[in-house]
Amino acid sequence: MKIADIDIIPIYPKLAERNADQKIRFQSLNHRTIYKVTTDSDITGYGDIRSGAPPKSSVEDLLGKSPFDYINANLNTGLMGALYDVMGKHLEIPAYKLMGQKVRDRVPVAAWTRPASPEDLAKEVQRAAAQGYMTFKMHTCAHYDVFEQNRAVEEVAPSGFQMHYDFNHNRPLTAVLRILHKLEDSEVIGMIEDPLVLSDIHGWQLLRQKTSFPLLMHVPQLGGGHELIQGCADAYMIGEAGIGSTLALAFACAKVNVSTVIQLTGGTLTKAMAMHMGAVIPHVSHSTNLDDQYDEDVVKERIEVSEGSSPVPEEPGLGIEIDEAALQNAASNRPTEIPPTIGILHLPGGNKLYSQSFPDVAKLTGLPEGNIRGIRLEPWEDDGSEEFKQKWERLSSEGPYMEQ
Repeated sequence: MKIADIDIIPIYPKLAERNADQKIRFQSLNHRTIYKVTTDSDITGYGDIRSGAPPKSSVEDLLGKSPFDYINANLNTGLMGALYDVMGKHLEIPAYKLMGQKVRDRVPVAAWTRPASPEDLAKEVQRAAAQGYMTFKMHTCAHYDVFEQNRAVEEVAPSGFQMHYDFNHNRPLTAVLRILHKLEDSEVIGMIEDPLVLSDIHGWQLLRQKTSFPLLMHVPQLGGGHELIQGCADAYMIGEAGIGSTLALAFACAKVNVSTVIQLTGGTLTKAMAMHMGAVIPHVSHSTNLDDQYDEDVVKERIEVSEGSSPVPEEPGLGIEIDEAALQNAASNRPTEIPPTIGILHLPGGNKLYSQSFPDVAKLTGLPEGNIRGIRLEPWEDDGSEEFKQKWERLSSEGPYMEQ
């Protein structure tokens, strides 16, 4: 069996209707690419990745070669999904059988949203819990107070529901110590991702001693092995560095009894690939995939979520059936147009900081993320009003400004 052709298909599936009025917050989320691998034996495989489409020349070297030449390769994960789909269909086995020994039938999964106000976050947590999720990932940000966000979660989260907060690897140790100390008693926090800059190995070691929260490191700067030896984190994020690198780090983590979090973002095909990887990786905390962000996809059925986990597909390949009509429809859509937006940052002293788009809080205030209590962002999309026009023109000529 040889690879006869590879189609690279950009798609723009409709986002969840609940976020329809927040275009700038969810911009670029529906830019995805489907890889369609066709073989000379008339087997077709599909994969998905949340990114723009590369040129056809990027895959020409694979034509005429066996898909099995690329087991555990570190090619684009959408392309790798299509290759595993083809290989599994050819052998009539699920893709995980090409990755290792199966250790679980279901994989814990996390819902997701972009940085949100406390009110929006509470709604999202309720939505996720109603859909069967018990873990929820969100990046914190300088535009909202993480203590207010967490209190909002505590008020609505069901028993056992856990937040996975991503702290964006942008702070020195002094800027995060007191934040985590004040959050220690919260029962809804399950994991803190990237609380420090990734290069501060000693800081990670020290913070791990000072907090009870499990610390998750995303994309270890030294490859993972050195961070494991130094004991920097309780878990490591895997998935985005390539299938081969992902599985290598995952099995290395298992050898020292350290957990992993799978992150492959896209639609149902992407989630299916993550579920197959999760089937063979010994220690998996959960998997984050973003399939909960789309009201339409290119498949005939979504992967169910119940009691916080999803099943590993057992059909050949990725085990997901493509809806060709839905694929054509998603490919015919156009990217969401983002209107001009003014960011109004409400500061605790009563002042308002205006900027085009979202403000760079650290630059404009001098304070690192998480160090301004009560801060709140109010996005203002162009509503055609004269007031918006005047504010926009002033920002265009002066740059960001503050007023009472």
